[in-house]
Amino acid sequence: MDTRFLESFIAIVERGSIADAARQLSLTPAAVSQRIKALEDQIRQPLLIRAGRTVTPTAAGLAIIEKSRQLIKGVEELRSLAFQEEFAGELKIGAISTALTGILPFMLKKFFIEYPQIDLHVTPGQSIKLYHEVLEGQLDCAIIVEPPFGIPKTCGWKRLLSEPLIVLVPENCAETDPLKILKNNVFLRYDRNQWGGRVADTFLKDNRIFPKEQLELDSLEAIALMVSQGIGISLLPDWLPPWPEGLKVRKIPVSSTPPQRHIGLHWLHASPHAHLIKTMEPFLTLKKA
Repeated sequence: MDTRFLESFIAIVERGSIADAARQLSLTPAAVSQRIKALEDQIRQPLLIRAGRTVTPTAAGLAIIEKSRQLIKGVEELRSLAFQEEFAGELKIGAISTALTGILPFMLKKFFIEYPQIDLHVTPGQSIKLYHEVLEGQLDCAIIVEPPFGIPKTCGWKRLLSEPLIVLVPENCAETDPLKILKNNVFLRYDRNQWGGRVADTFLKDNRIFPKEQLELDSLEAIALMVSQGIGISLLPDWLPPWPEGLKVRKIPVSSTPPQRHIGLHWLHASPHAHLIKTMEPFLTLKKA
């Protein structure tokens, strides 16, 4: 069986359209349809139901889709093992939102010059979700917040940078004492379900501060915009630029030795791409601006 037929089948199921799958695969819709016909002839079952421009899998198609993905992944791993010195193929990286703008653009510029044959796929997400996707083999590596527990011995970890906690206030705030600000103003909380948010929550508890909480969310950029509009104040990490443009805010250190949110690269030692991931480390060495 030609694995390219399976790749076309997977693309159609994921896109829901032969035309969209053809664009993804850089083929004509007719060529993709021919591949599906050949695959259906080999399996001796119809795999897709066509209703206008929409395509959905049949019961037989649903039965083989996950095994098809595993087979294609196995083929990609074989290619990776065969070309360990040449480094070609697809690399799947996850990244939290601030890493997408503050780390990856600078890393990729240098990385693509060094490894032009690598096809990089970047998945945005929250640290907890990306961490588990690495463990499950869905991602080769991820740039995430350091977990509040030990990294398993089956995984690799490289700390890239540390971001100190700050109190973020509107620029017209006259108070300079961070603890007084946190106690006496409407508080916009960095989500405690996120590992970075737990760092801020621990600081509040350690200082016995129970702020006047207005809302809780996991987007640092959104919190900064709300502070700029005078909705409230916040306690969050001073993340690597860029920040949203036009902010009217001030950053106040919480102490001379503030708690920090650590950002790092997480990968699985057993990954067929582990050797390539380790070569990425020099490109990810950063210092906080």
